[in-house]
Amino acid sequence: MRHSFIIIDDNTQSLLKTKAIAESFQNLQYIASATNYEDGLNLILEFNPKIVFLEINPDDKSSNLSLQLINELHRYLKEIPKFIITTKDVEQVFEAIKYDVLDYFVKPLEQQDLRKAILKFEKTIVDTPQFFNQNAPEEKQLIHPTEENNNSGVFEKEISENSMSSIEESPNDELDDSIESQPLRDNKTTAQYSQIRKEDKPLIICVKSYGDYRFIEAKDICYLQADNNSTDIHLYNGEMITAFKTLKHFEGVLSSPFVRIHNSYIVNIDYVSRIHTGNAVCYIKNTTTKLPFSKSYKENVDSIINSITNGNYLEI
Repeated sequence: MRHSFIIIDDNTQSLLKTKAIAESFQNLQYIASATNYEDGLNLILEFNPKIVFLEINPDDKSSNLSLQLINELHRYLKEIPKFIITTKDVEQVFEAIKYDVLDYFVKPLEQQDLRKAILKFEKTIVDTPQFFNQNAPEEKQLIHPTEENNNSGVFEKEISENSMSSIEESPNDELDDSIESQPLRDNKTTAQYSQIRKEDKPLIICVKSYGDYRFIEAKDICYLQADNNSTDIHLYNGEMITAFKTLKHFEGVLSSPFVRIHNSYIVNIDYVSRIHTGNAVCYIKNTTTKLPFSKSYKENVDSIINSITNGNYLEI
């Protein structure tokens, strides 16, 4: 699969170098280039490329090149291209992250850096469910059955069972049977889903950034770490997601099993494997991560110990 790209840069020499490096990748296809905001916007709207290389600190200020170009695209496009920022300094890297850019490079652009960015981009495509639907073998495609299709009953049963796999089992057996027996296209099914109590569902945290909704189950979070005015959310699988809210905000909206142990850390009790009071650190399960805790949060640490020991517990 080839990914189309355009370059927006007011420096012609830099533009040509970016073009040469990008064209060295067989899976990238050059479309066009622009040297100012208006021309760049028009090119994106005309060709709808997959990737845009953008300079945000131009030599010629009248070119108006900036991150605001991304904002403008949200007015016209449902799907925004992935942006790779190529610029002279790192002053705006934090601001660029807020715009959900694919990557941020300080010029000159290096081939090995671009290779990593392209691999990261292709991984996001593979992780998208629509990708599999579009490229699945023909015999695996799910086609809505007509009235003459003898397999319609089997088709609807498969969809109904697959749909139920994403919903937590209800304590009401009669409700579960009713849902499974209804075809997916039956409007009553939606109403029955809504009857499942909110308390029975896991807490979902949505990290939203410019139309990108990232859903995380709270139970998958090991700990949260403050990073200036943002918070890094660390998941059990090693992934880290940045949310543009302060740690104090999360302290206010999250309850047990989340406990603040430090000015910079909130920990999920369920992932604490060890607490060393002498060294003032707690350990995260199945990792080498050690989180410090401070004296001002000593009572919270004591509550973690009490919570862990108050149950099926044996001390030796």
